[in-house]
Amino acid sequence: MTRPKDLDPSSNPRALLGCELRHARERVGLSQEALGAPIFVSGSFIGQLEAGTRRMHLEYARHFDEVLGMGGFFARNCKAVAKSKYPDHFAEAAEAEAVATAIRQYATLLIPGLLQTKAYAEEVFRAYHPTATDETIDDLVTARLERAHLLDDPTTPLLWAVIDEAALRREVGGCSVMAEVLHHVVGLMRKRRVIVQVLPFSAGAHAAMDGPLKLMEFEDAPQLSFVEAPDMGKLLDDPATIARHTLMFNLLQAAALSPRESLALIESVAQDYEHGEQHP
Repeated sequence: MTRPKDLDPSSNPRALLGCELRHARERVGLSQEALGAPIFVSGSFIGQLEAGTRRMHLEYARHFDEVLGMGGFFARNCKAVAKSKYPDHFAEAAEAEAVATAIRQYATLLIPGLLQTKAYAEEVFRAYHPTATDETIDDLVTARLERAHLLDDPTTPLLWAVIDEAALRREVGGCSVMAEVLHHVVGLMRKRRVIVQVLPFSAGAHAAMDGPLKLMEFEDAPQLSFVEAPDMGKLLDDPATIARHTLMFNLLQAAALSPRESLALIESVAQDYEHGEQHP
């Protein structure tokens, strides 16, 4: 049997590796569930690997090579898939985000990364890494801004963000930085490229008091949820968890201001920052 060629790292190695996995699995007549069972992953996880929405780790690759008779192909090519400009805890989520058809996100204390400006992102990373070199900060900021190119497409992905009022009121980098980032969000809203709702302080207790939340949908793979903590992050695909997180986001939408009311509030706060006014 002719072995597939090793992948070109300059291509989309995750998608190509997934395609090879699907062909190899179907060739030997295994279901997704049967392939995943020995390594304790679900059939839906195998489907996400095949669709390119999840990264193939080395321990999985070795199993696939053995079961599917691939002569080490998957293990060799894990190196191409593993390369990322993002921190380890976020790399897989960023890769999934890049192929998502819809992203629904609740942001607690920060403007979401996809909506940040250069100056705002730099201030955030400076706070996270106070002893980092300028080069390190520049690399982090560049990677974050490159993610935002997802929004260059006029329609896909759908981005629906619920932003806590605290993110508007927390003065990151001073008034000019805050005015710029909020006007940037307003611009995207007015172009109807994103949907943004503000969860006001007056909403009181709400469904996501424990922290931020991100849900991602895909054309040909199950939905994913990404949860994170300082220097930690995890992609989840358990259907019960996805259903619970979807309900949480729906409740946040219901408790938040309408998009029109949110636009008015964000514009008002941006104007206040332009005049150098402080906020409670």
